[in-house]
Formats: sequence, structure tokens, C-alpha cells
Amino acid sequence: MLREIRPAIIVLLVLTLITGLAYPLAMTAIAGVIFPKQAAGSLIERDGKVVGSALIGQEFKGDGYFHGRPSATVAPDPNDSTKTVPAPYNAANSGGSNLGPTSKALSDRLKEDVDRLKAENPSQPVPIDLVTTSGSGLDPDISPEAAMFQVPRVAKARNVPEDRLRALIAEKTAGRLAGILGEPRVNVLALNLALDLAASK
Repeated sequence: MLREIRPAIIVLLVLTLITGLAYPLAMTAIAGVIFPKQAAGSLIERDGKVVGSALIGQEFKGDGYFHGRPSATVAPDPNDSTKTVPAPYNAANSGGSNLGPTSKALSDRLKEDVDRLKAENPSQPVPIDLVTTSGSGLDPDISPEAAMFQVPRVAKARNVPEDRLRALIAEKTAGRLAGILGEPRVNVLALNLALDLAASK
């Protein structure tokens, strides 16, 4: 019987070493050489310190900053482990809210967000990505229209000309991949870092 089991054990060990150790290490090494920044998490640094990742959104609350999409991610409530509390852009708990079009909670939140944004900029229609969450809850990008919508608020808070902010948005807008895939987008963290840099000058 041992003679029949031994080949199976050897094959299991060899395949475990190949697929569980050698292959992942080889792919990690190749990725590190070909795409070093992406393999390291697409981290963004300022003054030698990591301030975030180009792949994960962050919450910006001040009027002087551009805001990203709402995030539906949550974390355990520190006061009651059976409940959760909002934790925007919590990468450890990625996911959407799963609220559907008939959800009263979703409808109430959307109405509240749209009313707040209309008060902020009554002359423009509210871009959809400023009131809806992404599937992951971690989306770092907004549409150029969503960034332009926020220009009057940011310009007023920072006391800078709106044209300067529009030029900064145009500079930070990434086009479609290969000219055909996806939509034009603006990374909110990169835009806000460029905004701070321009203000410091």
C-alpha cells in the first residue's frame, strides 16, 4: 500500500513547491522588474513619505480639497462588535453597500447628497459619480465633470482663480486606455497633491 501512496505524496509535494512557491515567487520577481511601481502597490509619495496609493481612494472632507466618490465600506463598531460603522475607503473590507433601487436608505442618502451638492453649485447638474458608490467602495478616480463641478467650492475656499483649477484638472485628467478602453478620469489624491503643491508655490 505504501508503494501506491508514495508517488501521490511525491507528486503533491512537487506540485505544491512549483505552484505554491516557485511560480508565485517567479511572477513577483518578474512583476518587480517589469512594473516596479505597480508591483509595490502604486504608492504615491510626498516629501519622502507615502501618502497613499493611486489605486485606493481617500476621504477628503475640507472645502479646499476635491472630494472623491462616496464609499460604502464599513468596519466593526468599536463599541459593539455585532454592528458596523462607516469606514470610507477601508481596503480591508472592500465592497459595495448592496442597497438596491428600492432601498429607502439609499434613496434618502442620494437625496441628501444631491441636495447638498446642488447647494454647493446650483448652476450645474450633479455628476452621478459624486453621489453613487463604486462596486469596491475604493475607487480613487472621479470623472472630469465631477472634478469641474467642485471647482467653485475649492476656488472659494483657497481663494484661487477658477481657471487655474480647471487647467490643473485638465493636466491631471487621464484619457482612455489605448484610446478605447474605459473613460477619462481624474485621480483625486493626485489632483489634491498637485493642488497643495501649487498653493505652496
